[in-house]
Amino acid sequence: MKQHCPLQLNMSRVRDGQLASDERYGTAGCFILQGPSGRKLMIISSGPDSEYGWEHVSVSTERHIPNWEEMCFVKNLFWDEEECVMQLHPAKSRYVNCHPRCLHLWKPLNGEIPLPPDLLVGPKGKT
Repeated sequence: MKQHCPLQLNMSRVRDGQLASDERYGTAGCFILQGPSGRKLMIISSGPDSEYGWEHVSVSTERHIPNWEEMCFVKNLFWDEEECVMQLHPAKSRYVNCHPRCLHLWKPLNGEIPLPPDLLVGPKGKT
């Protein structure tokens, strides 16, 4: 996760109320900003949590599940382009659904995320 909060993200930080934070929290906090699709995104980041060993960001909208472009936009606000983060589909018995239009990005603090060979996704250079 980025060490310093990008200006675009910091300017959209929620500074009042139950989810308020300020610059001292770095990339942790609640942020509301317009995404690349023109929709308002509500983002909650716990930042690096050494107690549990994960970096975590949740993304929600008022009416729709966030799309791929929005999730990529948020990923690049919090992590460098070459960092690998993931969305998880846990066993149904482990589902937690506090918001019907929310997706999450995760990165373990210790260890790399294993990736399949690129060819299993498709040939490179195709769009």
